[in-house]
Amino acid sequence: MSFFLLILLGIPLLSLAWFVWAIRTRAMRETKGWIRWAFGIATGVLIAGFLWIILSRSDHFSGEPPAVVQAAVLLWGLLFLPLVALPSLVVGGISRLVARFRRARGRAEAGALAPRPDRRQFLATTAVALPVIATYGATVVSLRQVRHFRIRRLDVPVAGLPRDLDGLTIAHVSDVHVGKFTHGRLLTDLAEATNQLKADLVALTGDLIDHSLADLPEALDMVRRMDPRSGLFLVEGNHDLFEGRELFAKGVEEAGLPLLRNTVAPIEVKGHPVDLLGLSWNRSEVGMETDIQTVNSLRRTDAFPILLAHHPHAFDSAAPLGIPLTLGGHTHGGQIMITPDFGPGPLLYRYWSGLYRKSAGQACVISNGAGNWFPLRTAAPAEILHLTLRRV
Repeated sequence: MSFFLLILLGIPLLSLAWFVWAIRTRAMRETKGWIRWAFGIATGVLIAGFLWIILSRSDHFSGEPPAVVQAAVLLWGLLFLPLVALPSLVVGGISRLVARFRRARGRAEAGALAPRPDRRQFLATTAVALPVIATYGATVVSLRQVRHFRIRRLDVPVAGLPRDLDGLTIAHVSDVHVGKFTHGRLLTDLAEATNQLKADLVALTGDLIDHSLADLPEALDMVRRMDPRSGLFLVEGNHDLFEGRELFAKGVEEAGLPLLRNTVAPIEVKGHPVDLLGLSWNRSEVGMETDIQTVNSLRRTDAFPILLAHHPHAFDSAAPLGIPLTLGGHTHGGQIMITPDFGPGPLLYRYWSGLYRKSAGQACVISNGAGNWFPLRTAAPAEILHLTLRRV
């Protein structure tokens, strides 16, 4: 049995185990019947929604659940179940064992199920139901949030930047994840916001779609509406390849858009040669290093090189080769950060959001991403980056 299958089976089973524990707690046994029914239905909807998503991925079932259901299920399965519900189950189980031990020693108070004051009863019931309440509350917040993105403007000091390219601007768009949460009017807004920047170049650094190639035509329509002065270029991300690397590439290329897969696009900007080095997706840093060496060998000696890579750690292999600027994504800025500098971002990645520089002056800029595969962000807002290169 694969690890992925264990996760798929584990979420509904763990949800059921937690619900059985929660409904048998003293707080739930003492509360009103309609509250127990509402709690049961709310939990059941989350489990049923998860099963609906699984079935929608099979060949024998058509129709994905609406975005609100998918948002609730993702928030429950990836956030509130493991971080709130299961810890409460463990703590509750330990408390019950301690209570039984105390009763066995004759120290338990009589009337364990005596009625509680209303205030205490309300607080106790709310505490037990908190994971489900928080899931539905976060769902409402998240669906309002996924349509918002910011424009973040950064001056990027670049060692060895040719004088002619001082002030070159790049609209850096990454991780749009066209699909269940990024579609329709939001794509029009992203294209229009990119065009308003009037950037010299537009760089899309992977995860154009969330997972389904059925969403690729809508994604490509958005890209075609973008209007750079000197060129627009794409590289692939891991989500783009879920239903086939070659199928994704064929769709992009048939749309007449330049997808760089370990290739170089030679262009001229402001009268100076510029090489866009595009990296294919590679999860392995060893494989990534080999690919970077390949594209680096293809660049022109008189051209200013810019590396486009989905994974941020490409920076570590690019800098020693003298590639002065790397653009990447993949991290979503850490997605759910406690502060902009503390949270999953720095725990998982060496570079996760914004500008980074090596001691020799090479620069790297990592985007938080313009779209969402997970419907909630904290301290890592969706964004389009407007970069201005500066000679140092």
